[in-house]
Order: sequence, then structure tokens, then C-alpha cells
Amino acid sequence: MTQLPSAVSVRESGTGTPLLLLHAFPLNASMWSSQLDALPGLTGDEARVLAPDQRGFGGTGLGDDEPSLDLVADDLALLLDAAGIERAVVAGLSMGGYAALALARRHPDRLAGLLLANTRATADTDAVRANRERMAAAVTARDSVRLLLDERVAAGQLGPDSQHLVERVEAMVAAASPASVAWAQRAMAARPDSLDVLAGLPVPVAVVAGAEDALVAPEEAEAMLRARPDAELTVLPRVGHLSALEAPEAFDAVVRALLARVAAG
Repeated sequence: MTQLPSAVSVRESGTGTPLLLLHAFPLNASMWSSQLDALPGLTGDEARVLAPDQRGFGGTGLGDDEPSLDLVADDLALLLDAAGIERAVVAGLSMGGYAALALARRHPDRLAGLLLANTRATADTDAVRANRERMAAAVTARDSVRLLLDERVAAGQLGPDSQHLVERVEAMVAAASPASVAWAQRAMAARPDSLDVLAGLPVPVAVVAGAEDALVAPEEAEAMLRARPDAELTVLPRVGHLSALEAPEAFDAVVRALLARVAAG
């Protein structure tokens, strides 16, 4: 792991087409360990895979700024600058998808392709915003992320065949700081609708959904497909919210297909 001038901690492997992997909430870049091992070079379509810890998670500092995914997007642009990368294929899962769309809004010229997994391009409903604030206030008041474990956040993110991953996911959840959890919740709650950004982005797009995702309804993938009819949708059976962890081979196949589309121009 290296520490870049942008203060974004990043795991990296391989050479070739830059591929930026953006993790889910409230996890960190270690969720991409399988992709860091499997994606570079195994199919002849070599990739330089970068998996950063987003602001406040893993090895990346939170800072003193007010919550905003725009800041996360700017962090990522600085990361690409520091790594000498002009454009990258960007894959974001859940919160990582929100960060990817923020990057597309603020720095559209930095994307060569976009994969949105288990995420949505619409803004939060009032009910979802209220729940995010409830969680942010609770973890701050208690100075603990125990609430996330008590509410079985890890188990709720996983599909019926993936409960063996609960312990691994809970370890990532427990490693998150209360301040970072609260900051990220409020940043996600404040994000705008991004369907227009998705519709206007002039790069290949892929969408991944879990058939058993209890957090992001299939209708969200359909909304993204209406905005981008040329996007390729993959629905993974028996998979919940963390598709890259639950079905890594199937997820990686989608990534490789997107890389091939980007290479084909």
C-alpha cells in the first residue's frame, strides 16, 4: 500500500489499462482483494488495478471538510494525477457508485468507462435521508460503530448464499471510525440525482445488480438503463448487495467485458 500526495491510500496491482475500483459503505479497499489478484493480465487484456480507500476509510484520512461526495471525487482526480493516469475505467459498488458518478459529474474527462454495481443514480428519498441522519447521529453520540453491527448491517448486505462472508464484512465494518461513518452517511444523503450525468457520459457503461439485493431494488438498475439504453446490464442470481465479494468470478467477467469495450473504442 502506498500513500499518495492526495492523502488517498491505495492498493495497486498489474499494468495496462487503468481500472479504478471504489468500495462500498462502510467498508474499505480490502474488499477488492480478489479483483486485485484476478483482474490484471489473466485474459490478455491487462489492467492496472487501483483500489483506493475513500476519504475516512482504511488508510485515508477524513480531514475537516463538510460532508460531500464532490470532495471524494476531487480526491480521486488527485489520485489519478499522482499515479500519472489521464483516464481510467471506473467501477463503483454501492457508495463507490455514488463516488463514481460524482467523479463523472466533476471530472468527466477522467473516465474511459463506467461500471455501476449495486447502486443507484437517483437521489435519496426523504425516508432514506432520515435513516442516514439517524445512523450518523447515533454513531457520533456513542463514539462507536457498534450500531452497525447490532443492526446486522453486514448480514443485510449479503445474499442467501453468501452468509459465510459475514465475519469478513463485519471486520471491515468494525474497522471504520464513527466520524467517517457519520461523514459518509451525510455526504451520501446530500448527493443530487445523477441520471442526467449518466445519460450524457460519452463512455461505455455497464450495470451490475444482485437478484437478492435487499438494499438497492432492481428498479434502480432499470432507471439507469432507461437513462443509458446502451449500457450492458448483468443481474447476478442469488447475489445480494456486495456482488464483487459474493460472486467475484461473475463480477470480474463483467469488468473484463467493459475493458474490452473500452479497448475496442
